[in-house]
Amino acid sequence: MEFVHKIVDIAKRASENNTVINVGLGAVFAILGARSYNQQKIIEALEAEKDSLTKTNKSIRNTLWDWKQQLYAEAASDSAPVPLARLYEIYGEAAPPQQSAPGI
Repeated sequence: MEFVHKIVDIAKRASENNTVINVGLGAVFAILGARSYNQQKIIEALEAEKDSLTKTNKSIRNTLWDWKQQLYAEAASDSAPVPLARLYEIYGEAAPPQQSAPGI
């Protein structure tokens, strides 16, 4: 028990000492500054990765568009295995055929 009382007494004196409080606050400020610096570096790396991924996605989108246009051009010929109208339906670019109401 005496050991516990000593620790409590030391803690009380430290909490009343401005130097100890200032050192503690300074240490916390330094730790938060280091954490903020690390987070800023991570954010910058993620932004660079985002730019790279955006460029890659645009390139892929353009390539897919070119392939699709080539597919449509090939399907427009008479010897195409899949007719152009069917490709439009597959890709959702044509309205579905109108179905008549039953009994009409």
